[in-house]
Amino acid sequence: MTGLTDIATKLGAARTRLILERPFIGALVMHLPLVAVAARWCETVATDARALYYNPAYIAALTLAETQFVLAHEAMHCALGHFARRSHRLRRRWDVACDHAANLLLIDEGLRPPEGALANPEFRGLSAEEIYPLIPEDPVERTLDRHLFDEREMDPHSRASSQDGHAGALGSRPPAVALRDAGPTDRAELARRWQSRIVSAAQQARHAGRLAESWLRRVDGAIQPQLPWRTLLARYLVSTARDDYSFQRPPRREGDALLPRLSSGEVHVCVALDTSGSIGAEELAQFVSEVDAIKGQIRARVTLHACDERLDPRGPWEFPYWEPVALPREIGGGGGTRFVPVFDWIEATHRRPDALLYFTDAEGEFPHRAPAFPVLWLVKGRGRVPWGERIQLN
Repeated sequence: MTGLTDIATKLGAARTRLILERPFIGALVMHLPLVAVAARWCETVATDARALYYNPAYIAALTLAETQFVLAHEAMHCALGHFARRSHRLRRRWDVACDHAANLLLIDEGLRPPEGALANPEFRGLSAEEIYPLIPEDPVERTLDRHLFDEREMDPHSRASSQDGHAGALGSRPPAVALRDAGPTDRAELARRWQSRIVSAAQQARHAGRLAESWLRRVDGAIQPQLPWRTLLARYLVSTARDDYSFQRPPRREGDALLPRLSSGEVHVCVALDTSGSIGAEELAQFVSEVDAIKGQIRARVTLHACDERLDPRGPWEFPYWEPVALPREIGGGGGTRFVPVFDWIEATHRRPDALLYFTDAEGEFPHRAPAFPVLWLVKGRGRVPWGERIQLN
């Protein structure tokens, strides 16, 4: 077996090459002290966002290029804040989603992954939150590393070999740096620290001319917290409400003073449901009920359409702001997907809604140009839209 000194030299060479060839990733890797641990505790590598733990035998079996990838993989978990973003999600499923997200970013950067690294190309461009619902509830896939973000069996008195060019006796467990006892405040502070590090690393690499704009955009989008789609939908609709102050003369019984009053106008919202068969009736009903819960707050009149490759002839269904919005009892669909009929109907009827909400998987024929009114696409799956605002339903 290769000696620990040789392993330390190999890790040092891998870090140095990352700094020279990819200074952005290399700067992130340098924030993780390297700690050697026994094989019975960790088969490959692990991180708790404060240090990088490695099994010397595993590192010895990797090529130098694969070692670079492994180091970058751990740093990317930390930089993207995966340790602070799991929320209510199942841990095993979340870990798999995070591995796909981190590995695809690194592969696009040109790094070479070791055998068995999770990197489904269908997930390219998606965040861990978007990948998570596409992973089975009990995945059989194995992550490249061990995520210590929620470990419960840490021994605060155990010691491992802290490695920065020298080695020591290997412990069976890592030192007491796991996040198991960290509260929300500690996790948030650690997440802010890593966000500061990733911004600093990106600035340094950009000044050196070694950071592509495409990589910066991907990282910038990935570190943003993912709000629930219901919150984003509510925020969007509330922003369309026409609330303003009125200085009209009040009735005499209200008093002598003329005080500004908040006056609201009615908002017209068109809602289109993709009934091509890719979205189930239960999901359609949930979406409609969410729109109903919001519309009363903003005095919204709702026009509801159902469309696959053509409009449902029984529609549209009109709902004034005082009437609850409900999914029609009979609704057609099951054909192909075209978004054009909804926009053609709005143009033919000379309507200009304050907003159009389209509930879809975004896999279909779009109009060639954007309309003159705001469009919000609520997308289930990985489909992309050519224009308008997109909210990921997952």
